[in-house]
Amino acid sequence: MPVYVNNLQEKVKVDNRLLDTLTLVVQTALGTDCSKEDPEVSIALVDDEYIRELNFKFRKMDRPTDVLSFPMAESTGEEPPLQGDEDNVLGDIIISMETAVRQAEEYGHSLTREMAYLTSHGIFHLMGYDHDSEDSRQLMRQKEEQVLLALNIAR
Repeated sequence: MPVYVNNLQEKVKVDNRLLDTLTLVVQTALGTDCSKEDPEVSIALVDDEYIRELNFKFRKMDRPTDVLSFPMAESTGEEPPLQGDEDNVLGDIIISMETAVRQAEEYGHSLTREMAYLTSHGIFHLMGYDHDSEDSRQLMRQKEEQVLLALNIAR
């Protein structure tokens, strides 16, 4: 299962350990719940301005957010695919490193933990999970926590 991580920002230092952790999060989540054979996922690490522009373009919200997911299955052809367009492409996850740093500080945990959570959140969106209702929110949250616990990534 190919996982492509592209660091498209320069405001927050990203080391290989963090990149390896994000890959493990994706592989663990996909191993529990993905119906695609050998799925491909792309992750782009961006700054607040970049994600704000995407958030406005696709969600009409003119502010930065922490993570956006663009599932290939729901593609309108307007999303910015980061890698290929083969049948095994699950989709793209975009994470703001600046927002992740702020949230890690706010929640009192490491940047690695915050990035692992945002990655798991994004991957479950790519697999069709959502948080439109309280039940679906709780199910998605439970799955995210299972992935983090499996990788021993504590708060």
